This record gives sequence, structure tokens and C-alpha cells, in this order.
Amino acid sequence: MSGVTFWPPEASAAAARVDVIVIALLLISTAIVLLVGGLILGFSIRYRRGSNAQRGQLPEFIQKEVEVGWTAGTLFLALFLFGWASITVLTAEKPQADALEIHIEARQWMWKARHPDGAREINTLHLPAGEPVRLLMQSQDVIHSFFVPAFREKQDVLPGRITQLSFTPTEEGEFSLFCAEYCGTLHSRMGGKVVVMKPEDYARWRAAQPQEDDQSKEGEALFRTVGCSGCHAPASPVHAPSLAGLYGRLVNLADGRTVRADEAYLRDSILQPRRDIAAGYAPIMPTFAGILREDELQKILAYLMSLRREGGS
Repeated sequence: MSGVTFWPPEASAAAARVDVIVIALLLISTAIVLLVGGLILGFSIRYRRGSNAQRGQLPEFIQKEVEVGWTAGTLFLALFLFGWASITVLTAEKPQADALEIHIEARQWMWKARHPDGAREINTLHLPAGEPVRLLMQSQDVIHSFFVPAFREKQDVLPGRITQLSFTPTEEGEFSLFCAEYCGTLHSRMGGKVVVMKPEDYARWRAAQPQEDDQSKEGEALFRTVGCSGCHAPASPVHAPSLAGLYGRLVNLADGRTVRADEAYLRDSILQPRRDIAAGYAPIMPTFAGILREDELQKILAYLMSLRREGGS
């Protein structure tokens, strides 16, 4: 959206819930300021120099009941607000299996986006309205933060680690994109725009972009090149876990724990294979730390995650 507005538009499914919390905080803060300010003003007038107001020791109920009540009320209000905000965040949109998955790469001082079919763009992100989106993001240098005020969504983007952001854009238009974490001398210029389009317009836009092999296809080639398929292929003589449908599944470990095979688990399994050993398997997998570059690791992770959707290996 162009121009300066007092309140950004609500352009995502989560925006209204966040706005309710913000408005409640503003109202509560205003009420407290008015209450405290009124008491200060009233006391200043009543107990001004030369007034006949009674002074001396405060009544017993003020020393105990009022003080305890004010402290307890403040505590319960803080706990209520904390719980409300936490529930809103924890119950926010969960990643959906059919969500549009886009890879975001942050670097000083630009945003790079890569769509499923390989279409790329810089400092601009095209999205379809009304469809769930899942961003997989990573920084190539320092910490950045992906922030779209109209979506009320913000997520740190870290070097050496994939972070994700799931949301559903609901309004068509152009919305400002910012980096909300100081990242260097040109931090203020690290911005862009998110263009939300009708689904059919988005499909036409994507079809018009130069096509490349997507991340998962490149990852499949790397999977074979570096030798992963030698152990994890169905016909392999090596007793290694099957990777078909692994992503998102619960995995029983040799030490009795159960973990979910998310991106962090897959990454650790490649770089630190002896950290979480699957039950029933010997710890024979070598580490690929120092062998795979970060971009290559991302491609293999994209391939492993795609096996869940494709249901194959």
C-alpha cells in the first residue's frame, strides 16, 4: 500500500486477531495512565502546601488491602495478557501440507524469493490471495527479519538455520516488506513489496516467468550425487531408514525418545547423524558437515520434504 496511514490494512487471516490484542493493550494502557495521572493530580491539589487536608499515617486498609489488591490486580492482568498473546501465537496458522512453499534468501541488503517451479524475484514477492503460504527462509550473512505490517507477521531470518512463516494473504494489492532487524549500514534500504493477486492472475504470472528446476529436483540430483541413495534407496543392501514420507512423521529414537521429523531433525540427521539415532538402526551414517554447502543442504532438505507430498523416494 502506498502512502502513510495511521493503521496498516488487515491483509492476512491473522491480522484481525493481532489487532484485537493491540487495541486491548492500548485501551488498558490508556486507562492505567488516566487512573495514575488522575490520582497524582488529585493528590497534588488535595495535599498542596498550605491545604487543610489531614496528614499523618495512612489508614490500615490502605496500607494492606489496597496495596495488596493493586499488586495482585497488576499481576493477574499481566498474566492474562501474557496468556492471551501466547495462545494467539501458539494457535496461529499451522503449516498446511498443501501450502504454497516459497524459499526466501536474505542477504545484505536484499530479499530473494524462489517459487516452486524455479521462478525467482528480488525484493518482490508475488502471492495468491486466499491460499495458505509457507515461507522457508534463511540468511546468507547476518540476522535479518522478514516483516510485512499489513500481514501482522514478522519472523527472524537466521544464518545456518531455516526458519519458517505460515500465513494466508486475504487482500489483493501491494504491501510493504521490511527488514525489522538491524543488519548493517544499508539496513534502512532493505525493503521490498509483497504483491497479492487473484489466484488465476498469480498462476498466469508464474507461468510467464522463466522456468528452472525447482529446489526439490535439484536436491534429488544432489541426493544421488553425494551418495545418499546408496544407503537410503529401497533396494539398498545397507540397513538404513526409508525416507519416503519421513518428513512430519514421529520417529522413535534409540534412547527411547520420540521426535518429529521436521526441518531441524532432517538437518541434524545430515550434519550430526549420531545425535538422534533412529531406533533399530546402527549409527553408521557419516556426517556431511563441511561436505555440503548451505545452498546444497537446502536443496536436499527440499527434496526430503517433497517426498512427503509425493509419497515416494
